[in-house]
Amino acid sequence: MEFFRIIDKQVTEEIIQTSINPENLEKFTDSMFFLEENDNNFKGGTLWGEFNISYDIIKGGIRFTLLDCPNALSWTITTGFSPEKTKIIIHSTINRTQKPAEFIEEVNEFLDEWESGLISQF
Repeated sequence: MEFFRIIDKQVTEEIIQTSINPENLEKFTDSMFFLEENDNNFKGGTLWGEFNISYDIIKGGIRFTLLDCPNALSWTITTGFSPEKTKIIIHSTINRTQKPAEFIEEVNEFLDEWESGLISQF
């Protein structure tokens, strides 16, 4: 399944990459927090519990992945690409084609938090 948010803010990929990192997640979302570094990744708390989380700088922005999540939840925060090249795009995926409505609602709430945090910080 895929989820999108389009945020009407103009920033560069460099601003996204330097402003958002594992140690300052709480500036952007209420349901995520940094616990400790873990090799090239980090351990963090989320709405669904504690996970090993990857954080990658990618073309256009950043990507997070919950490495030990059974749904393989991943999300990117990027700019400079379609569908809205001058806006911030949050794109999230899970490895399922169907999930209970409650879980989909939780993912949407999670992305709503990120959207609100990005709007307030940028």
